[in-house]
Amino acid sequence: MIQSGVSVVDWLKHKLMNRIAITEVDVAATYFAAATHPATADTGSERTQDRREQVAEYWTRYNVTLHREFTSAEESLAYFRWRNDNYFGYIELMPVAGQDGKIVVDFGCGPGHDLVGFCTESRPARLIGMDVSTSSLAEARARLALHDADCELIQLDPSKVELPLPTGSVDYLHSSGVLHHVTDLRAALGEIRRVLHRDGLARVMVYNRDSVWMHLFVAYMKRIVENAFADLSLEEAFARTTDGEACPIAEVYRPEEFVSLCRAAGFQAEFLGAAVSMHEAKILPYRFDAVQSPNMPEASRRFLLQLTFDEHGMPKYRGHRAGVDACFLLSPASAT
Repeated sequence: MIQSGVSVVDWLKHKLMNRIAITEVDVAATYFAAATHPATADTGSERTQDRREQVAEYWTRYNVTLHREFTSAEESLAYFRWRNDNYFGYIELMPVAGQDGKIVVDFGCGPGHDLVGFCTESRPARLIGMDVSTSSLAEARARLALHDADCELIQLDPSKVELPLPTGSVDYLHSSGVLHHVTDLRAALGEIRRVLHRDGLARVMVYNRDSVWMHLFVAYMKRIVENAFADLSLEEAFARTTDGEACPIAEVYRPEEFVSLCRAAGFQAEFLGAAVSMHEAKILPYRFDAVQSPNMPEASRRFLLQLTFDEHGMPKYRGHRAGVDACFLLSPASAT
């Protein structure tokens, strides 16, 4: 917890001196992030190819564990539990248990964090991890070997949108922190819709605009206190704060906006709630300073004033926790 009497400036200096990589994506090397960007419609252009290579290279350099090497199953599981505990409510919203006998896909598995969960908490008939990053897949393979896990790891081609799976072949698709890196969300959702069985389910996590991260950390602590990203929009500034400033793409959605996009892609969609990062919980005392600042965007000030708190001390906005990780349940809509 932040000590009382510590100024915002002193706290930020401490954070900068002891920088901890903030990684909201469990799926570091996301496949669809390397698809065509809307601003470069010509998929055969040199610019598009350069962007694909840039994105794939970035996510190969960087991943959620910072390329940590695990030496035992116990260490791997301890890290799995520790990281989930640092996002309050995440494992309840994005569970890895309950998938016995099913064909399970972790789309954008990165170095295998959630695959460890599926192989230890469930007994799927088939477990598949997919990613574009060679380094992350190699790390996932080594980590899963510690658990004697039977898991197929597939390296995806960043130049292709299609997933290498038959239509209707997946019972459960897990995608944690991938779709906010997608350049063509409609195409990405359409491909997920294609591979899901008609009775299948998907749970996905994307960044939440209705979050303390957006309206306190970005709007106040970064843009006003640090005077960072002043020339960018709030959304552009947000994208610089989640997965490293050089991260090529990081979108953020209001829950109702994302639900509408999923429904348009042929899903029944439900916003389940949002997980609160411990970083968000720690900075909550500074919301009062933010509200007092005349430079604070009015929408962000109103957001902070409307926060309530649950029995765990976690912030809520309009009935849901106001965390950065918004989680959704998707199922294929019936044909009409």
